Amino acid sequence: MTDPARESIPRHIAIIMDGNGRWASERGLPRKEGHRAGAEAVREAVEACNEIGVRYLTLYAFSSENWNRPKPEVAALMTLLERFLKTKAKEIGKKNVQLKAIGRLDMLPERTRNQLDKVIAETSSNDGLTLNLALSYGSREEIIDATKALAKEVQSGALSVEEIDHDIFSSHLYTNNTPDPDLLIRTSGEFRLSNFLLWQLSYAEIFISPKNWPDFHKDDFRAAVEEYKHRNRRFGKV
Repeated sequence: MTDPARESIPRHIAIIMDGNGRWASERGLPRKEGHRAGAEAVREAVEACNEIGVRYLTLYAFSSENWNRPKPEVAALMTLLERFLKTKAKEIGKKNVQLKAIGRLDMLPERTRNQLDKVIAETSSNDGLTLNLALSYGSREEIIDATKALAKEVQSGALSVEEIDHDIFSSHLYTNNTPDPDLLIRTSGEFRLSNFLLWQLSYAEIFISPKNWPDFHKDDFRAAVEEYKHRNRRFGKV
């Protein structure tokens, strides 16, 4: 028999982890300290997903626009990512978490990309929570890349224009083989998508928290899921 409580849990949660810099500024700390505190909040989110039974978690870790930040901050973020992959990722790997990444990953520094590939390979056989890190990611870029790939297939004769539908298009996105998010969480009280999963979030429920990401703990995560459970998802129906 199907468990109604289990059915009401979002299968896939996406998070825009906003407010690391503001968290640091409020405490008179360098921005990199906010990012470091944010990495700890990631650990809590992963643990909460495992405890609740969420199957997929996608985190907006580094956007394509973030490359325009000051070079020292970008370098610090890449160093923090490498440290996360060497420490936190190994910890979550032991908890049966499979790590994946989406975005224009070829833009990452070689050392960072090598460490990322290493952890992805090490956790590839895990069948628990799938943790997707959106790195050098932009949804408009993703849609452009998918459109170019489809155009090449049409041009080569492998695909006809008439065959292109929602499923075909989705299969050419970075997130292919991953269900669309059921719930989007955004922290720091911002009300925008910021070029994140524009196609995939079409029918997602949205939860906005006023807390900065480093202050978003397990209880906050659980509160977001509890609110989701009481939403009436009609998907355009009455």
